Amino acid sequence: MLQALSQKRDFLEGNQAIRERLLYGFSRIDRIEILKPSVCIHCGQTEFLDEPIEVETQQVAQLVAQPIEIVEYRRRWCQCRGCSQVTSAEWSTQMIPGQDLGVKLQAFLGWLGNYGHLPYEKQQEMLWELGKIKIGLGTLVNTNQRLEQGIKPHVEELSNWVKTQQPSIHVDETPWPVKGVKEWLWVFTNQDFCLFRAADTRSRAELESQLGSEYGRVISSDDLSVYNGYPVKAQQKCLAHLRRHFQRLIQLPGENNSLIGKAFKDLIDEGFHHYSQWQQNQDRNLYHQWAVGFSERVELTPSIGNSRFVCRRN
Repeated sequence: MLQALSQKRDFLEGNQAIRERLLYGFSRIDRIEILKPSVCIHCGQTEFLDEPIEVETQQVAQLVAQPIEIVEYRRRWCQCRGCSQVTSAEWSTQMIPGQDLGVKLQAFLGWLGNYGHLPYEKQQEMLWELGKIKIGLGTLVNTNQRLEQGIKPHVEELSNWVKTQQPSIHVDETPWPVKGVKEWLWVFTNQDFCLFRAADTRSRAELESQLGSEYGRVISSDDLSVYNGYPVKAQQKCLAHLRRHFQRLIQLPGENNSLIGKAFKDLIDEGFHHYSQWQQNQDRNLYHQWAVGFSERVELTPSIGNSRFVCRRN
């Protein structure tokens, strides 16, 4: 079974959004509430000048009085004045005829259940707390099944697109218990999509069933051996994993282990530092200028019988 959450970019850029909110507030204002003093704390008077001396502002996100509203749609059938035939209005796009829950509420419940892992019983409690409505477990189960069938063609389309177009992606896999059985949840993602794939194993066969035996773009991953079947030029290994390896190398006995481990660890730390700076200032030219110089300081030089890394540090 495949599951996908497309267009996840807003979430992936969440840290930047939080920083901007702390500096500039939220991106919109739905309502302004004016707070005026009612009694002078100095003399007890209740009359004030119209123009304030100072205005202190704070934006707050809060729940509205009725997060869930009950809407009764009254669909009218009317007789035409010209031909006397009867015509009905179209149902609202915010509801589905014959279903008790609106479109947005069903989507929200699907997000809570599948992405948020909220059990049906707790979804019932949430609906009662937010809207004072009682919804049966059967309704929630049927809602989730309809959502699954609705998104399945789009998930399959995305899966086929990734396999044929082969964009640069990040890949990872994690244990996923299903009714007591250990399965694996694979994720294939970049800035435009996030595709999940449930599988029985974390084997090379599972990986190739999604990406194919050959891949033309860059695959960013950890150092699990199943990724090594693709060309080196098509792989970007997780630097956090490599840093841990070099940190362990520093501690291993050997003539040059400490020197080699520290050299590469320092290079990785430098990369982390400059990437963090780029995330904050978004100065692409400055980051590119550093990256060019950084690449020139790391080169692979062949040697007889071996290959050795030569690192030139400033």
